[in-house]
Amino acid sequence: MNWWTIDETHDPARKSWVEGAKGHRDFPVQNLPFGVFSLAEGAPTRIGVAIADHVLDLGALATAGLVPAHLSDICRDATMARLMGLSPQDRSALRRSLSDVLCDEARRSEITPMLHPAQDCMLHLPTRIGDYTDFYVGIHHANNIGRQFRPDNPLLPNYKHVPIGYHGRSSSIRPSGVPVVRPTGQRKPPEADAPIFAPTARLDYELEMGVWIGRGNDLGMPVPISDAAQHIAGFCLLNDWSARDLQAWEYQPLGPFLAKNFHSTISPWVVTPEALAPFRMAQPLRPEGDPQPLPYLLDADDQAHGALGVMLQVHLTTQAMRDAGLEPHRLSHGPASNMYWTVNQMVAHHASNGCNLTPGDLLGTGTISAPDREGFGSLMEISQGGKMPLTLPTGETRSFLEDGDEISITATASAQGYVSIGFGECRARIGQAIDKAISSAP
Repeated sequence: MNWWTIDETHDPARKSWVEGAKGHRDFPVQNLPFGVFSLAEGAPTRIGVAIADHVLDLGALATAGLVPAHLSDICRDATMARLMGLSPQDRSALRRSLSDVLCDEARRSEITPMLHPAQDCMLHLPTRIGDYTDFYVGIHHANNIGRQFRPDNPLLPNYKHVPIGYHGRSSSIRPSGVPVVRPTGQRKPPEADAPIFAPTARLDYELEMGVWIGRGNDLGMPVPISDAAQHIAGFCLLNDWSARDLQAWEYQPLGPFLAKNFHSTISPWVVTPEALAPFRMAQPLRPEGDPQPLPYLLDADDQAHGALGVMLQVHLTTQAMRDAGLEPHRLSHGPASNMYWTVNQMVAHHASNGCNLTPGDLLGTGTISAPDREGFGSLMEISQGGKMPLTLPTGETRSFLEDGDEISITATASAQGYVSIGFGECRARIGQAIDKAISSAP
């Protein structure tokens, strides 16, 4: 089964009895993403399904015998670890059962007690993330950033041959809403002769999508590009915060470290490949003269369906804007198809050396940007490295993020003839650095 198979669950005429589901910006019945929620601080977690402004308790549904019998135990788990490992066939069967009960008016009175207002639910990470890898497949971002340092040759020689990535830290990934503590680290101001240890002065966001790994592969066994889709459990939004000044000082020769590992924010709902089936699109053609991918990264079906018809948006609010009651200021918007490599190519390359991927691993696409200002995916691009500060409606200016600033990423998948779906919100506010001296005493 391919992830672009369209069935009755995508029917735009399908209507749920859940109030507000029809026309919901993110979670109509044609979506049905999975997540993990609790009803109070410290309360047991359970798997939920987003429908309109409600969360459906999947465990309660399983106890009532309203999911496929062989999936009942998995649906009652406290995290999505085992659910992520389901085959696409089982995930599709579960999706159909959910769609059926949420569209069957006769089930309303039975299911309603299993629905909880989303505002009463605490959302958590879907599972313990074992490993996190961040790619760099947004070619316009690579070009935009590269021009600031290498105007005549922004892309490094390997970029168009290999999906570039690095292995990041998973322990600091948090769901939407958790504040970001401004990181402290080594940075070298341009006017200084030596580095200092201080809070970052160039904190930035990065607009990305997250890819959840489903069924894994054994150590030593590569994942063929033609089979890569079978190993993807779903998608989310990802803000991979970056301390640009720390990064400039530390990244050579080994790449990102403390400038990237302090916090990453994800949207908590896992939008399944099945939900995104109507929004598959052809991978944009490579410019004439670009090399074709090596055979292990080239698949005709992937080239025909490997991109996502998703529009991404980033908004900023400052404390002054909130105090004045102003609407969030849109920083950028652009399509997720601005990726040089497909998600399947990312998975196939990651496992090509025999690396074992496991259910619940998370991949980041890297910053998705555009060739024009409206679609830039970071402040580093918008302000041209701080040379052209952005002016906000309050008259404030920003080259990089200040304490109290809040970044929100949203996205909508749309295609003619189908109901649009969303991903929920990926949001976090910047807090002050922790003023705590680091002792050098033994």
